[in-house]
Formats: sequence, structure tokens, C-alpha cells
Amino acid sequence: MKHNIMDKIKRIIFSITFLILSSEVLFAQEIVTAVSFFENISTYYGDVFDYEAEISITQGTGADASVSSGVIYYKSPNLLRIDFTEPNEQVICATGSDLLIYLPKQVVVMTQKLKRHSDATLATMASSQGLDLLEKGYSISYLDGPDPVPLEEGSNELVTKLKLEWRTTEQGFRQIEMSIGKDNLIRRMKAVTPEMEEVQFDFVGIEINQNIPDIRFEYEVPASAYEIKNFLFEPEG
Repeated sequence: MKHNIMDKIKRIIFSITFLILSSEVLFAQEIVTAVSFFENISTYYGDVFDYEAEISITQGTGADASVSSGVIYYKSPNLLRIDFTEPNEQVICATGSDLLIYLPKQVVVMTQKLKRHSDATLATMASSQGLDLLEKGYSISYLDGPDPVPLEEGSNELVTKLKLEWRTTEQGFRQIEMSIGKDNLIRRMKAVTPEMEEVQFDFVGIEINQNIPDIRFEYEVPASAYEIKNFLFEPEG
């Protein structure tokens, strides 16, 4: 049971690299190619300093799927927090140097000293630098062409879909599908892991540049919680 929980948490944390990408506004201009469309996102992200949004994370498909939901906060360059309502009171905080996950049902807090490169993997994907990493690591194309299509079957919500496919197996996902709404917001991301597992992120009510205070990213762990240190990897030096 503990092993399954750890594996699930690790997949969620690994997904944060790409999860943060999905909460920003696109730079709307005439688009010729999928690559230029993507590059406009990177250009816009240079002016995004913080954001807040409702988020849901679906792991798996069909009857085996599990859904987590809550509110995500991000502040440049390396502050991230997710307050979950499902599972209730679960929290994820990342600062670029430290990662903290509180699991209320287990009364456990999992902490991690992050490696030097983790600033990029956990936070800077919400910047032009982070998007540049994706552009280098993935080939980019339109999934269904540049014209808007329904978000999903039966939906009245129209989006433009991009498909990113890994260039090498060093990337975190085999494939990423980005759905961009007519309001120029990234509405959904669907990713396939190297193990062929599916993870989907949905974002609603995105608000950018709200001057979120740093205190929003401070979390006091309950004194009764048992701590598991460095659950992902051993810290450097």
C-alpha cells in the first residue's frame, strides 16, 4: 500500500514539470506553423510573474482512473503550491530548493532537497526559458490542424491542439497534447509517460500577475506528521 502511494506521488511530482505550463495566456497573432504558435507562448511567458487556477489531475483511464483536484499557485522564479480539495487537505509546495508533500490520510509529510537543476524542472517551465527546453526536447505539430476543434467529443468548447513528441527517451513524457482555447488559454494537457500511463491536467479560471504574496507559499506541517526525507533521490553533496 505504501509502495503504491509513493509511486503515485512520484508520478504527480514528475508531472509538475509539465503541469505548470498549462496555466498561462498565449500571445495571439496570426499563426503559420505549429512551431511559431508554440514560440509565441514562450514570448508571452516572459511577462507572466505569477498565476492562480483551479486544477484537476487525472491519472489513468476508464474505471482505473483517479482524479485529484484543487487550486494551484505559481510565482516566478521557483515558488509553487497546490492546495487539494480532493484528497482534502493534501498539499504540495515547491521552492526550487525544497519540495514538500503533506498526505493527511497517512499523516505523513514527504520532503526533498532538490538537485541544482530542479529549478528548471519544477518551476521555470512557466517561463520562456522553460518552454525553450520543451521545444528542444520535443517535435511540435498541430494535432488536428490550426483550426479550432471540440475539446472532447460532445463538447461545445473549441480549442486548437498541439502535439509534442519526444526526440529522445531522456524526456519526461513520450507525448504531450496541449489544448488551447479561443480565449488564448491553455485549457488542457494530456501526457503519456514512458511506461505508457496517461496523465491529464485541466485548468479553469486562470488569473495571471495578481501579485501573489510569498507567504502564500509557506506551509506549516502539522506537528503530528511523520516525515520521510528525500523520497525521490539523494541530494547532491
